[in-house]
Amino acid sequence: MSCATLAASALLWLASSGVPPIPAAPAVQSAPASVAAEPLFADIVRRASALKARTELYRKGLGADPAAPAAALTDLAGFQGQIGELAALDMKGHVTLKDRGAVDDLKCILRGISQDLPEKLSAMSAAKTVKDLDMALRDMVYLLNDNVEVITAPPTPPA
Repeated sequence: MSCATLAASALLWLASSGVPPIPAAPAVQSAPASVAAEPLFADIVRRASALKARTELYRKGLGADPAAPAAALTDLAGFQGQIGELAALDMKGHVTLKDRGAVDDLKCILRGISQDLPEKLSAMSAAKTVKDLDMALRDMVYLLNDNVEVITAPPTPPA
């Protein structure tokens, strides 16, 4: 009996015996490469970190009376321009990752941040009291911090 005939008969015998086939081992997916050192993403981290520090300074400069009218922030126009630039870079990061075929969450998070930054900026501009401005600034600090952390956190494999 040839080897091929023996293998075929063994296969038929196993199929007819009701023994289930051994399942293949699941494919192990590795974590995607970190993008934190790439120029675009490093620039996003640098800008978001600087804007976070500036926003924290704005918060420290608020008056003690939460019901008092909110005072104008120093160089708000410059701050608004920098937030707009950061939002555009976040969207560029999203598009870059999408074009690469990325399957991790970073591309979606960057898109969300790019859309949330102008909303948080509008809340800052619309604040009428110190309390409202403090809440808007706090939200901006959290968002800018998230912008840094999602890029610098070690990548994890897709679930």
